[in-house]
Amino acid sequence: MKLFSTLYEQTLRWSKHPNAPKYLSAMSFAESSFFPIPPDVMLMPMSLATPQKAFYFAWLTTLFSVLGGVLGYAIGYWGMDLLLPMIESMGYLDKIERAEQFFADYGVWIILMAGFSPVPYKLFTITAGATSMALLPFILASIVGRGARFFLVAGIMKWGGAKMEEGIRKWVDWLGWAFVLLVVAYIVYKVYF
Repeated sequence: MKLFSTLYEQTLRWSKHPNAPKYLSAMSFAESSFFPIPPDVMLMPMSLATPQKAFYFAWLTTLFSVLGGVLGYAIGYWGMDLLLPMIESMGYLDKIERAEQFFADYGVWIILMAGFSPVPYKLFTITAGATSMALLPFILASIVGRGARFFLVAGIMKWGGAKMEEGIRKWVDWLGWAFVLLVVAYIVYKVYF
């Protein structure tokens, strides 16, 4: 089934649109706090389509991802007050206190790694706010982690060029279905084990 190839081709068309940088910025902002699709989906084809602007696109992605991360932080920070009575009534207050201590001890490293890794960054931005992690270290770790990731992606696309695009086209369906399988396996594991 060629579902992911079709999506990839559509993304390539979007990446050549005159408003593509605005779409990339909006996607980067939204993904850091509530949107499920990572901005790499647009950053990669945009960097392939216009390699001379790859690092500009990485900069936009980083900037708006960090700004969206601040929104995620705010959601966690102010949303926690609303959820705390329910968490307490369910007997999970000790887990929240442990999470707060964990973020107090390792928060910068957690945000740095989450910013670079493919795990959903929004989970960590919201948790950082919910556990009241210091805002300035949160922002600095986000800049470094997200910047490293997006500049690496843009650089690989820029330097990989046509060969990289050929490889993506060849393997996009296989990689897409492998990702879906991993997500389903993770959900099954969490529900049943």
